[in-house]
Amino acid sequence: MTRDDMRRFKFCTEGARTPHNSEAGGRKQGSEHRSIRSQSSDTDPPALGDHFGLRAFGVNLTRLAAGDVSALHHGHSVQDEFVYVLEGHPTLVTEGGEVKLSPGMCAGFPANGPAHHLENRTEHEVLVLEVGDRAPGDQVVYPADDLMLIVRPDGKRHFAHKDGTPY
Repeated sequence: MTRDDMRRFKFCTEGARTPHNSEAGGRKQGSEHRSIRSQSSDTDPPALGDHFGLRAFGVNLTRLAAGDVSALHHGHSVQDEFVYVLEGHPTLVTEGGEVKLSPGMCAGFPANGPAHHLENRTEHEVLVLEVGDRAPGDQVVYPADDLMLIVRPDGKRHFAHKDGTPY
């Protein structure tokens, strides 16, 4: 990844390490992106933002076991997205390359930015805080798959093929 890419993703390398609160719950191995391919065998616990009734943005505590990925490689049309590494060393995969992240590092992805996802290529669990706005009309594009997620203005989501045909 080039220096320009790193500036564009606005990595944070300084910051307090946040201790894990086991009572807060946490999503296991990714979001709705993974479930479309039945890659997750566990039911995701409620998102942290939902627990507090947040409507403008979502907050997810995501656990990635060894070998897991956060989502299919994807990008958002309207939603901004932010990830902060709490524990472990995930690999951030983008169209521009790969970067190994450490606790205290973060990355941000503006709407219509490059596709991305996290992979846990280590033997240890990774814990990541994910934050994204809930702007209506977002479309999630999956460059490597015949798949897109459409979020209607009423907030309902549905998956479709890239040509718009519903699954």
